Amino acid sequence: MPLRLVPRMRPSPLALYGAPVLALGLTVAFGFVLFLSIGRDPWSALYAYFIAPINSVFGLSELLLAAMPLALIGLGLAVGFRANIWNIGAEGQLVLGAIGGGTVALALWREGVPGTFVLVCIVGALSGMAWAAIPALLRTRFNANEILTSLMLIYVADQLLGWLVHGALRNPQGFGFPESRLFSPEALMPLLWSGTRLHIGWLLVPLAAIGIWFLMTRTVTGFRLRVGGDAANAAAYAGFSQNRMVWLSFLLTGGLAGLVGAMEVAGPVGQLLPKISPGYGFAAIIVAFLGRLHPVGVVLAAHLLALIMIGGENAQMLGVPVSVAELFQGVLLVTLLASDVLVRFRIVRTGARARKVVA
Repeated sequence: MPLRLVPRMRPSPLALYGAPVLALGLTVAFGFVLFLSIGRDPWSALYAYFIAPINSVFGLSELLLAAMPLALIGLGLAVGFRANIWNIGAEGQLVLGAIGGGTVALALWREGVPGTFVLVCIVGALSGMAWAAIPALLRTRFNANEILTSLMLIYVADQLLGWLVHGALRNPQGFGFPESRLFSPEALMPLLWSGTRLHIGWLLVPLAAIGIWFLMTRTVTGFRLRVGGDAANAAAYAGFSQNRMVWLSFLLTGGLAGLVGAMEVAGPVGQLLPKISPGYGFAAIIVAFLGRLHPVGVVLAAHLLALIMIGGENAQMLGVPVSVAELFQGVLLVTLLASDVLVRFRIVRTGARARKVVA
């Protein structure tokens, strides 16, 4: 029985914004069955995932700290995705931001310059932008696929970080361990919440959300980005430069990802290590789509995904494998995309019987 998808003329707004809720419900139901199948109490596991991380002040601060990088990168990705420009390499841009900012922190290690963390953040953002400029240049100059080039650069960035912490940036008093010195106090992000690890970088989340909202809804550039994503031919006919949109979206995302990388090494990590991120750049892709590419939705989705990530660590104490947390994220993305398809398309039969009914 052949089937095909037919676009809906006007998708229901209720279904459009209810799809993430449905996707979350299906993910929880899937988790319930999964925990039963591996012999774990599903109620205890779900409590560990969704309640335990926020039942204390410290747990709430950890949630905000984990949501910060997801929200900032997700906001940048949402701009590009809205224009059908696919930057998949935010993870690599984060790593370059960590390298750039960390190098500044180590260069000023003996100086004790007040406010060094500001310079660390600026250099980190510029480093992320420079790394994002590579796939942007390859796309606009040679029409290379930005998905492949930005993705491959992640592995280059990881290798570069590993080479540096094993060599030029390794702590000479670290007994050969692949890590840099601990940053000086002047290079560390000031705390926002005393007694926790939450630093002032979180304040950038609402500022970035407001800025992205203003860009996309109140500027000509945002209008061009939206037209380019909704109707590329119309945008070309109107004379909107596709190359300019590519550069803008890549540099914006790269800058935010690089800033996140710098704040990670100058914040909770406090030094350069071979592994900086638990996969924030990849998870932010889910955040962007789960948040419907809208700034408010992205911020809310970032906190939800951060909750799942922290909950996954809690669930390990119950004997749940760490891979289940990653599986949760994957199922959430799959169910969201499936819900999106059903919201935007109708499934119709195209076989002989269907043609007979039409006749």
